[in-house]
Amino acid sequence: MGRNMLVDGDWKTDIGPYTNESGAFDRAETSFRDWIQDAPDTKFQPAAGRYHLYIARNCPWAHGAALTRRLAGLTDVVSMDIVDPWREDDGWEFTPEKNGCTPDTVNGCEYLRDVYVAADPEYTGRVTVPVLWDREHETIVNNESIEIMRMFATEFADYGDDGRELYPEGYREEIDRIIDSIYDSINNGVYRAGFAESQAAYDEAVTDVFDALDHWDEVLADQRYLAGDRLTLADVRLFPTLIRFDECYHTAFKCNRQYLHQYDNLWPYLRDLYQTPGFEETVRMEHIKDDGYYQGEITPIGPGLDYNQPHDRDQLSSPDETTARPS
Repeated sequence: MGRNMLVDGDWKTDIGPYTNESGAFDRAETSFRDWIQDAPDTKFQPAAGRYHLYIARNCPWAHGAALTRRLAGLTDVVSMDIVDPWREDDGWEFTPEKNGCTPDTVNGCEYLRDVYVAADPEYTGRVTVPVLWDREHETIVNNESIEIMRMFATEFADYGDDGRELYPEGYREEIDRIIDSIYDSINNGVYRAGFAESQAAYDEAVTDVFDALDHWDEVLADQRYLAGDRLTLADVRLFPTLIRFDECYHTAFKCNRQYLHQYDNLWPYLRDLYQTPGFEETVRMEHIKDDGYYQGEITPIGPGLDYNQPHDRDQLSSPDETTARPS
């Protein structure tokens, strides 16, 4: 299986592998890396109604951006469109007739690749979600998920509707340390396992995944969230991977040493997040499973988890639930 991508603005299919010479999954770098900043002489400044987010509900990277948008209170500030999770040779497609999907309400494109070409007619690279679009300059600001999440969490404070403070000053170094740690071992680790084309690459990746899950299960025995007693961007980064783990990664990506729901602390932690206002509404399991990770295949029945079971993790929080471990 090869990558589909744009080359000098033209769409090409199956032009290269997802793995390197050793059979290890090789994630391509994102290309649009501008920043929205509330500062004089900045090209991209925060404003209500100026920016637009493109996502797919099955993609965990896009899920993180959409979830941060929701938790930061930006649903009426940054508009959003949703592509079809089912991808064929033409890539991400807008199919408004499908439940849970939308048209391209900003650019009127049929495929997401056309949005990339609108931003750069000579663009060479993969077409990925999420995408943050600027209506004023008619271009893509950024397509790197964690950077979009950080922008939503920091640069729209004057515009959000009573959103949570997910990235507080004084704790950002610790939050970033956690985000970096869980990215390679868990967020991207499941992909390294699932796309590995050699036994050695798979063994290394799946070991990293479960070593990290074991570690965080121990940490979460004594604190409610990854960075302490406060919900932060680190938890938002991890949630999309955890919510997909038992339903998808365990089977489709061969991360099957054990289920997440068999962990003493990670499983109630996941339920705690899911039951936090804003989380559940961003989860569309039919997009994730049927048309996402099991596209064109028989969809496994899965363990049938109840994410609304009581979790009792609020007993771990301080009374005001505002503390986090400082950097």
